[in-house]
Parts: sequence; C-alpha cells; structure tokens
Amino acid sequence: METYTLTTAGADLVYDVRGPLPTADGRPPLFLIGHPMDASGFVALAARFPDRTVVTYDPRGLGRSTRGDGRVDYTPEVLADDVHAVITELGAGPVEMFASSGGAVTALALVARHPGDVTTLVAHEPPLITITPDGPAAVRARAGVRDAYEKRGWGAGMAAFVAMTSWEGEFTDAYFAQPVPDPAAFGMPAEDDGSRDDPLLSDRSWAVSDHRPDIDAIAAAPTRVVIAVGEESRAVQTGRTSEAAAELLGQRVTVFPSHHGGFLDGEFGYPGKPDEFAARLREVLDAS
Repeated sequence: METYTLTTAGADLVYDVRGPLPTADGRPPLFLIGHPMDASGFVALAARFPDRTVVTYDPRGLGRSTRGDGRVDYTPEVLADDVHAVITELGAGPVEMFASSGGAVTALALVARHPGDVTTLVAHEPPLITITPDGPAAVRARAGVRDAYEKRGWGAGMAAFVAMTSWEGEFTDAYFAQPVPDPAAFGMPAEDDGSRDDPLLSDRSWAVSDHRPDIDAIAAAPTRVVIAVGEESRAVQTGRTSEAAAELLGQRVTVFPSHHGGFLDGEFGYPGKPDEFAARLREVLDAS
C-alpha cells in the first residue's frame, strides 16, 4: 500500500492505493468511500480484493486529511469535488466505487456533478432522511440526537443515535414518547468529556442527510448506479432511505448480507459478515 497527499485549495486529502496503477487486470480501480468513516473502516473489505487495485481516502477534516477552508461543516457537493480531485490525480480513468452511508450520499453527488468519474457505483444505505414519507419526523429524531449530545456529551449522544438508527418503521409518537436512552445500556460512557465536534452526533453533517439527489443528472450519467441495503437493515431508517432512493431512480434495492456496517470485521465493535459481503460486492460489480 502506498499513501499519498493531494493538496487542494481547501484541504490536504490523504488517500491510499493498494495495488498497481495502471491496474494489472485492466479493470478500473475500486474506490471505497464513506462518511464520516475514513479509510480505516475499509481495511477489512480492501483485504478481500487482493486481485484488484483498491483506493481508499480520508474525507476532509477526518482521519489524516486536514482542511484549510475555515469550515467545520460537511456538504455532499464539496465532498464530491474532493473525490473527483483524487480520481483525477490517480490518472487511471473512471473508477468502480463502493460507497457506504454518508459516503453513498457523496457518491450520488459525484455522479451528478462529475458523470465521467465512475463506471459502476454501489451506494450502500445512503441516509437520505428527507426522501422517506416520514421525512419531517426523521428530521425531528435527528435533532433529538444532536440535542442529547449538546446537553450531555458523547455517550448520551451516541446512545440516542443508536436508539434512532435501530428503530424499526416510521418515527411515530411512540418513538418520541420513549424515555431518554441511558448510555450505560448501550455500553457508552456517561461522563461528558466536553467535546462537541463529533461529525456524526453534531449538526455538522446535516447537509449530508438533508441532501436530495439530482435524479435527472444521475439518470443522464453513463454510470451504472446500484442502491444496496443490508438484509438486517430493511426495517430501520437506512433501510427505508435506501428503498426510497432506489424508487426515485426507478429501481429496486440490491440486498447485501448483514447490516449497515456489514463489510466490517469486529474492529469497531459490531462485526458484520465481511467475507459474504465482499463476495456479494464482487458479484454485483462483475454483473456490469
């Protein structure tokens, strides 16, 4: 693996390349992206593609990538332009892409803004909360996570986030009538370390989950777009947002093994099924 830094007007973007460029097999590089997950979250998945040239990166302001634009918020358009800059720097033509969570939102914006960058996009569980029928309630639930974080710190915020993302079905009065989640019940610390800059729990990434994809631009692009969902996620928020995104694009979701982080080993606490997940991703990419 080789690590590089690309300096742009607003950020120093760190990315990793596993394998040769140009690629040994003549296929496009496989680019793996997330948000707010950085490259460290794709180690397990990259390892299961030893025959491919795999590229990962840290989004601006996360992991090893720094930002010099004076901002702390994240918008899909800026993130998409960053990914475009890395793809251009690779000089290997368009890429194949697997994009997870907020990275899937970035990738949909990338296809709309830079339609020649990606041949096949597998967008896994994009959290586009405003496109579901209960969008206003989902926005309210998201604000509850931010409020818990602002008032009581990381443990409380993460407990609220877990409660929100594991809720099945629409956000009804029953959801909002629940007692405040206890961090200890989720194995989270109750003490407040004073920080309030978490991109997942603060409002810094709200532009990501508020994003409404440019469906016409995506449809006009030459990119084959696949909206994917984990088999364990179908009833929860990211499963429902995936179904809604697929419907907007006139397709059905493609089901993958496991859950929202199904490509992970146990390094982040809730292991998925990385072997099965990688096999399914390979199958979907090879179907293009």
